[in-house]
Amino acid sequence: MSKVIVVVNTGPRKGWNTDTLLTEAENGVIATGGTVKRFDLFRLEKHTGCVSCFGCKRERNKGHCVCKDGLTPVLDAIRESDGLIIGSPNYLGELTASFRALYERLVFQYLTYNVEKPSCNERQIPVLLIMTCNAQDKMYKDLLNGYQRTLSRFIGPTDIFVSGDTLQLKDYSRTEWEWTMFNPEAKKLRHETVFPSERKKVFEKGAMLVSYNR
Repeated sequence: MSKVIVVVNTGPRKGWNTDTLLTEAENGVIATGGTVKRFDLFRLEKHTGCVSCFGCKRERNKGHCVCKDGLTPVLDAIRESDGLIIGSPNYLGELTASFRALYERLVFQYLTYNVEKPSCNERQIPVLLIMTCNAQDKMYKDLLNGYQRTLSRFIGPTDIFVSGDTLQLKDYSRTEWEWTMFNPEAKKLRHETVFPSERKKVFEKGAMLVSYNR
């Protein structure tokens, strides 16, 4: 039976950087014999972050978020999966609001507030977190290290991949974009020379999730 890897796009733009890298990671999963179950959060039904109802802290619901909305099938799929790939662009120095909603609901359901056993997740899975951003690759190292620590503790061993200095537009020269901060030629050159190697790297990382043994 093939391993099932859940892929979650927490960014809104179809066909752009985050979406492209997630698709490459998916291809790596499939090429290695795995099965992909994908969710695009911006195309799901309405959903929120944690509402602090503490339903997941009741013994009968332990490890299960009881809030029912568009994220419910995503959380259910992750709980039964063999690996997780999440992709998000960076907006204003953070990952998207949709990422945060998933992150809160995914992690908090396993948090026990128990010193002896802080997590009730008995089925750890490997995680690949992909972030794309307009800034340089290492600018948000501390932010991502924090996510890596928490995801590794509550979900499973987490790998981080960053694609920085991304191309945001096909044509920066249009008059409505007075974005003088950027060098359009340098952006395009990086997209044509560096981004293909990043696509190859996430393909390989997707393949590695399939070979992970708990």
